Amino acid sequence: MDSLKLIALDETDLAVISTCLQDAVFKTGDTAFLGKDSVFTLEANRFVWEEGKDKKTFERRRALLAIKQVHAVKSLGVNLKDTDAVHSLLALRFLPADEAPAGAIELVLSGGAVIHLDVACIELQLADIGGGWETKFKPRHPLGG
Repeated sequence: MDSLKLIALDETDLAVISTCLQDAVFKTGDTAFLGKDSVFTLEANRFVWEEGKDKKTFERRRALLAIKQVHAVKSLGVNLKDTDAVHSLLALRFLPADEAPAGAIELVLSGGAVIHLDVACIELQLADIGGGWETKFKPRHPLGG
């Protein structure tokens, strides 16, 4: 499979990146906010959902998400001092502000945790940055929730 490289500039694009990152796992220490550059980065081991559903083995790949035009970062349920804590990313969502195109992008994590980014607009890049490795474990989600 070719390496994934995506850009999001609107909510539809964001939904595609969110799908690609569903069930990605990362450590708190794999995040960074470069305030001077207005960029939030996240390195994660993403589950390769686009490979197909009928396989007996699955794949994960190291990926880098860069969210640009970020003014502020807040978190709920994330201990920033515990850089080895592992999180599972469930979804990315956009919350529009009163004045478009500004708003917030939320990284929704398992266990009710959230990383909230105030942004001037939607501008994200997602790229695989390493080769894949096999896993026999496919993430599962309970029906209806």
